[in-house]
Amino acid sequence: MAHQGYKVGIDIGGTNTIAGIVNGRGECIGKAGFLTQTCTSVDDFAAKLAGAITGLLEEWVPGKAVGGIGVASPAARQREGTIQGPANLRWNSINIVSLLKTHFDVPIVVTNDSNAAAIGEMKYGAARGMRNFVVLTIGTGLGAGIVIDGRLLHGENGVAGELGHMTIEPGGRLCGCRRRGCVETYVSATGIRRTAAELMARSTEESELRSIPFTKLTADKIYEAARRGDPIAREAFEVTGKILGRVLSNTAAVFDPEAIILSGGLMNAGDLMMEPTIRSFDDNVLALNNKKSSIVRSHLNDGEAAILGASFLVGEAAEPQRQETPSSVKVGSGKAYQVK
Repeated sequence: MAHQGYKVGIDIGGTNTIAGIVNGRGECIGKAGFLTQTCTSVDDFAAKLAGAITGLLEEWVPGKAVGGIGVASPAARQREGTIQGPANLRWNSINIVSLLKTHFDVPIVVTNDSNAAAIGEMKYGAARGMRNFVVLTIGTGLGAGIVIDGRLLHGENGVAGELGHMTIEPGGRLCGCRRRGCVETYVSATGIRRTAAELMARSTEESELRSIPFTKLTADKIYEAARRGDPIAREAFEVTGKILGRVLSNTAAVFDPEAIILSGGLMNAGDLMMEPTIRSFDDNVLALNNKKSSIVRSHLNDGEAAILGASFLVGEAAEPQRQETPSSVKVGSGKAYQVK
């Protein structure tokens, strides 16, 4: 069911944090964001996030109804309202709901970013009408939202779906979680940087990437080089896709999904990622799953699945608490907005 009025959806990532205003039709009508890693402390992060939300409210919905704020983040614990030591962020455990409540007196919920993306795809994206599917979010890290028989899989402690922290290479690359060989150290924006660096170290082949210091090397730069035919950059995508395809074949064997939907910044590389991924999936998939589980890219705008899913979730959470008489909330500027 679509909830009326406006809500705020937030996607906290290891690189960027994006806030969006979502209308009652599930459309993200305006976004604002900042670089997550530029925040020097939790308080600094909360202040920047509150400022971004306030700016959106003033620009897009001055004086209009705001139904609440939904936050999508890695390592989120929805029941506690906390973010618990995310691998790719600088802080330890924080109560994001309490922090935002000091700025906004509205219903606020937090959920895992990949779970939010799964909700967004189920309600507004490629998974509409599906009851069994997996959404992989591949950005700074890798996470998964898993829907079984139409229900989101949370797990006993609310942290199901950490496919990025499965061990793909025992004793391999050090991960932000302090373990070695995790999937996301190979299949992510940070992982492909490490792959490109390793390929250059093992080869004397010419590459435009050699002129870029590692601290300046990004997945976007690797993508642009690959588009121009750079052999090292193209091989980096081949290696990454081969590993991802194996991960997807294992995911299909465990969950038997109708589809696995790939989203996140790394998937903006299009066929450079999809073609080696599909080849590897076909080479490794269990015969029982072959031709039954499809691999598709999200068709929602980059990052919007989590924003839409988080905003929908806050509508669900606020439903039993709604009152007939609107109340008002003051945001950072001191202006009042009506809250249903």
